[in-house]
Amino acid sequence: MEDRIARLEEQIAHLTRTVEDLSDIAREQGDQLARLINRMRQLVEREAEREVADGAQIPLADQRPPHW
Repeated sequence: MEDRIARLEEQIAHLTRTVEDLSDIAREQGDQLARLINRMRQLVEREAEREVADGAQIPLADQRPPHW
């Protein structure tokens, strides 16, 4: 009986560690995604400003594709 309890406790410890590792990975990916979204937003805004400065009437980012 004690042997079985020890095995179960060991499995719980491994599972707990795995959950903590996955949680850390998910948080890191969430942070990275937030940074990438922010960077993409900056790039889109910069390109829209460049298009306006080049004389385009409507920034390409706001235009509908020709197939619509």
